[in-house]
Amino acid sequence: MEETPSNPGPGGSSRERPLRILLIAYEFPPSPSPQSLRWAYLTDRLAALGHEVHVLAPDIGGSMEGLPDPGRAIQVHRTFPGPVRGALGWLARRRPAPVVFGSSAGVPTSSETPGDGVRDTLEIPAAVEPPRLNWKGRLLERFQRGVSWLLFPDLRAEWHRPARKALHRLLDDLRPDVVVTSHEPCTTLQLGLQAERRGFRWVVDMGDPVLAAYTPWRWRHRAHALEATVMRRADHVLVTTAQAAALLRERHGAGADVSVVTQGFDERMPPAQDVSRRPDSMLELLYAGSFYSFRDPRALVDAVLAVPGVRLNVASGNVPEWLAGVARERPAQVRLLGRVPHRRLLVLQRQIDVLVNLANPDPSQVPGKFYEYLGAGRPVLHLLAGSGLDATGELLGALARGWSCAGDRSTIEHELHRLAEAHREGALASGLQLGMEAVESWSWTQSASAVAGTLQSVVDPV
Repeated sequence: MEETPSNPGPGGSSRERPLRILLIAYEFPPSPSPQSLRWAYLTDRLAALGHEVHVLAPDIGGSMEGLPDPGRAIQVHRTFPGPVRGALGWLARRRPAPVVFGSSAGVPTSSETPGDGVRDTLEIPAAVEPPRLNWKGRLLERFQRGVSWLLFPDLRAEWHRPARKALHRLLDDLRPDVVVTSHEPCTTLQLGLQAERRGFRWVVDMGDPVLAAYTPWRWRHRAHALEATVMRRADHVLVTTAQAAALLRERHGAGADVSVVTQGFDERMPPAQDVSRRPDSMLELLYAGSFYSFRDPRALVDAVLAVPGVRLNVASGNVPEWLAGVARERPAQVRLLGRVPHRRLLVLQRQIDVLVNLANPDPSQVPGKFYEYLGAGRPVLHLLAGSGLDATGELLGALARGWSCAGDRSTIEHELHRLAEAHREGALASGLQLGMEAVESWSWTQSASAVAGTLQSVVDPV
């Protein structure tokens, strides 16, 4: 199993014949998941390179607001997602809009009236109360969890039957040069195996391994077996980290070639704005992403509450209840923005003072959101999970795009005092390199060029 370099520059793919590509992806817009965004951008860039791209995806419903539009160049073939997921989509469309408990205008950072060309507001969305389900919604969610417990790997497995029927029809009609499967869920890998059995070239975008730290114990043996089969039969495997590539090599030895294509950022977005505001303005922090058991924001929130002149804005759709309570009691220092549409969030990231990143438990992993932060061109504060510097912190330091500190309350509090003082002095970005030149290799265009080169080498090997 050969590992090729991470995100190589543009290869010869655009000079070769155009490919007909069939992507199998459960997570694709209107899903807002990181994997959905990854392939929304990659398919757009692959089409721009001249390739014909088809996508097999479930019809999960939902709004496309703020999501990358696949456009007419991408032909999306939707299928029934399964009975439970279809019912959940129907429920989501019937939920009431979130209740606003903060101002819908920009966040005021000075009581003075503007008039000198200096901004005194940031265009931050309104604070929202986390949505609450009624009894019918709670009952359906419990039913969803029960079905997920029974199905491998989870509820999304119910898509397998309708997707399999559609897949064979598309294989007959399109005769694609190559089939690409986007994991997760591993249902897509099972579908890819069927295409491979019919003689089609097959490239797997693995992302995380099938057998991961969060895999339920009841599925671990099955996950390992499927992962081994994929590594034995796929023509090529893409992963997002060098550590994932090494893990697959350690587990399975020789097998499919593996290359690394990390998460990325949209280089077509306008560059970061110069947030020029009065010295007495609040230092605005933004955390954008999900919370898990290994991403507990309590120490960060406690530190923010202890430092005058600092406000934490949280753009997330799954905040813990205790954090919602803090936001109700201390709205001047903690604001919940809910799930901000992706494109609107990219704009906000480019306006904010400091972007906050919470470390993954594995020090060798770099969170996908971090690459999006790199494209924002704003300073990043990275909170470590342990005492030593992790891979994210090392990359952040090498690029001079922010600071890393231990994730305990006292250390964060000390760092926030320092940043608040630098902000008041107009020296927040002093010593940082926030231009795009140093990070352009992580743009989605560069990543798509790497993917196109891999697909070309699989279809037309030398």
